[in-house]
Amino acid sequence: MNQEKMFCYQCEQTARGKGCTIFGVCGKTPDVSALIDLQIYTLTGLSQIALQAKSLGIDTEEIDVFTCKALFSTLTNVNFDPTRLVRGINKTVEYRESLKTEIRNEGKAVATDDLTEFVPNQTIEGMIEQGTHVGLKSVPAKDQDALSLKHLLLFGIKGVAAYTDHAYILGQKDEQIYTFIYEGLKATRDKSITNEALIGLALKCGAVNLRAMELLDAGNSQTYGHPTPTQVPLGVKKGKAILVSGHDLTDLEALLKQSHNKGIYVYTHGEMLPTHAYPKLKKHPHFYGHYGTAWQNQQREFQNFPGAILITTNCLMKPRQTYQNNLFTTGQVGWPNIPHIPDKNFAPVIDTALKMAGFQEDQVDKEVSVGFARNTILSVADKVIAAVNNKALRHIILVGGCDGAKPGRNYYAELVDQAPADTLILTLACGKFRFFDKDLGTIGELPRLLDVGQCNDAYSAVKIALALSDAFNVGVNELPLSLVLSWYEQKAVAILLTLLHLGIKDIRLGPSLPAFVTPNILSVLVKNFNIMPTSTPEQDLQAILHD
Repeated sequence: MNQEKMFCYQCEQTARGKGCTIFGVCGKTPDVSALIDLQIYTLTGLSQIALQAKSLGIDTEEIDVFTCKALFSTLTNVNFDPTRLVRGINKTVEYRESLKTEIRNEGKAVATDDLTEFVPNQTIEGMIEQGTHVGLKSVPAKDQDALSLKHLLLFGIKGVAAYTDHAYILGQKDEQIYTFIYEGLKATRDKSITNEALIGLALKCGAVNLRAMELLDAGNSQTYGHPTPTQVPLGVKKGKAILVSGHDLTDLEALLKQSHNKGIYVYTHGEMLPTHAYPKLKKHPHFYGHYGTAWQNQQREFQNFPGAILITTNCLMKPRQTYQNNLFTTGQVGWPNIPHIPDKNFAPVIDTALKMAGFQEDQVDKEVSVGFARNTILSVADKVIAAVNNKALRHIILVGGCDGAKPGRNYYAELVDQAPADTLILTLACGKFRFFDKDLGTIGELPRLLDVGQCNDAYSAVKIALALSDAFNVGVNELPLSLVLSWYEQKAVAILLTLLHLGIKDIRLGPSLPAFVTPNILSVLVKNFNIMPTSTPEQDLQAILHD
């Protein structure tokens, strides 16, 4: 008897390295999984109609933005709330039908098929049943390799949508990104598309993601200034407290403005740590320090926080009862019965913080350095080049990506510990929390550990690599630079596709390879890009440094 209640393998921690079939390792139930599958299915139908509308010059901006938000909600550890997923599905179909009307008003016929004519059930139970028939395994494909490529494309598109949503909030947009998202979704249900065409679309997804990250970088730097080197306390101040986790800078800014002169200190958690480096954010006197580490430790860390907690964007885990009453979500994040703030009015968060005990005394701890984004590092590029030329700097190792609870991730801390004193460590995203508070010393005036920022700041790392390539007058793959990456969810998939689009080779990826990549597709990646799994810190360092 088939005991499968769901099927999902979009994240690195998927059950047994093959797929979650009973319950999501991330915490999603089979019902939520089915609704997410139905959301993707309806968005794919909307995509076909949106492409036709765009070809006729019909304005689709509102629908473009909605599509990215809806896709974002299907990423790992984002939205677990069935009610909101149902609303998203119904809104998708509503937009699809409204576009059909506009197309017909232009005197054009609308192409019809199962996707574009799908009607959601009127009940949540009915929608869940519909979702069980349109999941990942239902995607039409001539063989497992084709299915693998379609899933790779889909997961990459999800990452692109997330970055595009971040950028749009900051006033940055590009019509071509939305068009590609529609084209890519449509291709996942194309029965006749070839594997070669799918590989091309996957690499194009990487190119489009580079543009999305460029827009996000522009939005952040133009709105908040370029990050500058900043020391961030890991201790706390006596007083009321709010903790902000996730990624979104606009939510943090709104909260800082609304909590001004309220007697509350605002702390960051997880990937919000690099926000302390932005000039227009760190000017707020009550924006104090960083509390805790990476997203997967939030259940333990949140239950000890004596204030209100706000989760922005992704990386939510099932809340424990010990802090459910002081937890809030915003953006695309959702959990059943946890208060959600849709409009950046954070009064409920502030009121909760004022009612709670807060910290009873100052707690002094070490500080960590942030703010080594592209503007900062490129301003000292001459020192990096000189250090390489005089052999004080032997190699640069980018150790970045997602953290997670699955065994094997200590590899990254061990690799950093064992890296010789004449190597420079660049890091970004939450993978750095394995080693972010280590003192690795300096090479000349340069700290050996340089925090480039969030996963959202991967564009900075790309620009640094390309600038060094120009400075040394060699290709990126000839630089004394190695990439050792950890991945967890779909933003990481999009970033990997960007690196492949740029032709970057010899990437080490771990702690395990994606379950959705078949041996044949992996062999293509190995042949063309020499992508490889991480092994041991000792072996990988020896290979990187050619000892």
